[in-house]
Amino acid sequence: MRINEIVRSLALAGCFISASSAWAAEAPKDATAATQQANNALFNQLPFSDNTDFTNAHKGFIAPLPQDIIKGEQGNTVWDPQQYAFIKEGDKAPDSVNPSLWRQSQLINISGLFEVTEGVYQIRNLDLSNMTIIEGKEGITVVDPLVSAETAKVGMDLYYKNRGNKPVVAVIYTHSHVDHYGGVRGVVDEADVKSGKVKIYAPAGFMEAAVAENIMAGNVMSRRASYMYGNLLKPDAKGQVGAGLGTTTSAGTVTLIAPTNIIEKDGQKEVIDGLTYDFMLAPGSEAPSEMLWYIEEKKLIESAEDVTHTLHNTYSLRGAKIREPLPWSKYINQAIVRWGDKAEIIMAQHHWPTWGNDNVVNLLKSQRDLYRYINDQTLRMANEGLTRDEIAANFKLPNSLANTWANRGYYGSVSHDVKATYVLYLGWFDGNPATLDELPPEEAAKKFVDYMGGADAILSKAKTDFDQGNYRWVAQVVSKVVFADPNNQAARNLEADALEQLGYQAESGPWRNFYLTGAQELRNGVVKGPTPNTASPDTVRAMTPEMFFDYLAVHINGEKAADAKSVFNIDLGSDGGKYKLELENGVVNHTGNA
Repeated sequence: MRINEIVRSLALAGCFISASSAWAAEAPKDATAATQQANNALFNQLPFSDNTDFTNAHKGFIAPLPQDIIKGEQGNTVWDPQQYAFIKEGDKAPDSVNPSLWRQSQLINISGLFEVTEGVYQIRNLDLSNMTIIEGKEGITVVDPLVSAETAKVGMDLYYKNRGNKPVVAVIYTHSHVDHYGGVRGVVDEADVKSGKVKIYAPAGFMEAAVAENIMAGNVMSRRASYMYGNLLKPDAKGQVGAGLGTTTSAGTVTLIAPTNIIEKDGQKEVIDGLTYDFMLAPGSEAPSEMLWYIEEKKLIESAEDVTHTLHNTYSLRGAKIREPLPWSKYINQAIVRWGDKAEIIMAQHHWPTWGNDNVVNLLKSQRDLYRYINDQTLRMANEGLTRDEIAANFKLPNSLANTWANRGYYGSVSHDVKATYVLYLGWFDGNPATLDELPPEEAAKKFVDYMGGADAILSKAKTDFDQGNYRWVAQVVSKVVFADPNNQAARNLEADALEQLGYQAESGPWRNFYLTGAQELRNGVVKGPTPNTASPDTVRAMTPEMFFDYLAVHINGEKAADAKSVFNIDLGSDGGKYKLELENGVVNHTGNA
């Protein structure tokens, strides 16, 4: 019996929430005067007259994306290329959208097939990420085949239509996040990989990282991802306008074919279809397993997701292990040292490229210093006695970094990146003994409401604060009332109103999506739909027996199994080995070669 036979059913339990989920019945409200004032203030602060990014985003345009809705095998909507047609380049930001985020969404919405340089092409805005196609001597190399097989296939068809049918000779995964490998079966046939006709390259630790992230905590991560990417929101000016890194995730078939060639060493060089790739490993930067490279013949840096046109996450709001900003900064510095004197182009697997050596180096330096500043100043302020939340509240980037478009917090944010950096070094405890063992939220909320004179008294004061534009405090204090009494619809509505205005003011796409999804849920309840799940059959099949047994262990109800004591001998055949599983004290331990 093989491990994939054991776990196949686990992967079929759910799928991504479809973009066609039923929208909430209650219409969103307008932006208040306070929100309009806040958004106008930011507009006056930033250099909106600089149109360089728009020039670069249009450069090399060859063909638009097909406009037909992409459907899955079950008739589900995988991708609607027209869902963001309301975001038009040149239009003023609506009152309900942060003007900086609106600008970013306008840029991301510039979609189609583009030529980066001779023989290098990108397909943009057919998914959350880009797919890059590099022409070589014998065929093409595909970099990061999107989230879903369906979108990846449409992207390949667009390329073939405009550049002719060339065989895929290689695929490269830049890193271990699903939007960079999930569509691989829309690009190549696994039989061609197994026969050696197609090689798949990936950084060291790729499979372990890809499987661990999408399986072990995949259920809660996937549910939170539906908030982060706004999958439950209607795409419009009062709903989802993008995620800052891309528009949103496709909702198709997530696939995975194991790499055949692992980049094991930093500085490893490989000739792939006649082109020389100088690889740089960057583990623990934007992903646990990640790599950048330089193509010598093209004078081109592929920065994966370590250098993009946004301040990225050092912590993803969907939930993930914290990423270290200091090594991240140092990897970018290595790129400057190794390739900065010769690179003429830098491109990533999100957003648009940058051309010209001076511009390339300036982007690299600015992003290098961005992550270093967050690391160093968080620690400086912590050492001076400030707590996590105090640091985030008082943290400001220097103008030279803050006023650079590529450093704005469209996906990450200064606030939550700083908090993550604090936790990375110091953990969750802020050193205040009063926070060492706080009451759980529901119990504490009932006490707060009682101490503050009851729900009606709180709501009366909160409405005054709302009218004064104090939306952060209203959301915070009214949340106590909702936790104390989830059926108090007046409290739910007021908290929703506050979250909505915070969403309209948010520069970060994920912040906006979380706020507006929360507001929608408070008003209308939880939208019922398929359970989002990145644990596709391919991902599950890729688990080693050890990974599967660890996965099994986290599904044991420790309380119910506390008194159970059992031993199981598992024989997976000659290719899988023998294992002993021991259930005792509410845990399952496994031993190989039993």
